[in-house]
Amino acid sequence: MRRADRLFQIIQILRRSPRPVTAGDMAGELEVSVRTIYRDVADLIGQRVPVSGEPGFGYILDDAFDMPALMLTPDEIEAAVLGAQWVAGRGDPVLAKAARDLIAKITSVVPEHLRPFIADPSIGAPFLFRQAPDGIDVARTRTWIREGRKIRIGYRDERGDTSVRVIWPVIIGYFDEARMLAAWCELRQDFRHFRTDRVTSAEFLEDRHGVRLGVLRARWKRSIDARLSARAASSRG
Repeated sequence: MRRADRLFQIIQILRRSPRPVTAGDMAGELEVSVRTIYRDVADLIGQRVPVSGEPGFGYILDDAFDMPALMLTPDEIEAAVLGAQWVAGRGDPVLAKAARDLIAKITSVVPEHLRPFIADPSIGAPFLFRQAPDGIDVARTRTWIREGRKIRIGYRDERGDTSVRVIWPVIIGYFDEARMLAAWCELRQDFRHFRTDRVTSAEFLEDRHGVRLGVLRARWKRSIDARLSARAASSRG
């Protein structure tokens, strides 16, 4: 590994860690000696990179530090391109356009020698046949999720039965066959999952449900875990 690449990787290691990282841990990850890490950290500090700490205790990077944009490795570029390809093929129209724009922006700013990793990546998302159209504005739903607002929907289940529900949207899942909206359902007083192509009407309410998104999402995850545990216990019994 070139020294410049190693210095960059040291910064990346420090950025992703919420606690001090020892020279030994960095040396093990980068497959170099501890002495090399000491020397590299000293060089970073000499270049005014805000690293603090000491041998034996560990090093931390100041939260205010901001590296130049898009200093990406080939693997990181291909990971970004793969993710953007997948979203461009499966996301709602607004998100799909954003994914295509993201690829264009990455292409415009990375160095010339890295552009082949975007134009001709070694990986790719599988082709997706057209999905059924959404019955709800998915882009607006994402905004309502972030703002903690309610939605009144008309819904048709797999049997063709219809109902009207007020929901607290939690998260949208993007699958090959359809998009799925997870939400707290006021009618059922429980979390439910709604295929967006089975939504027959949607009224975006100004009412807020008053639960922070992180809390609501944690409750949803616990409900999923409880259902999986109950299903596993039932199968064993």
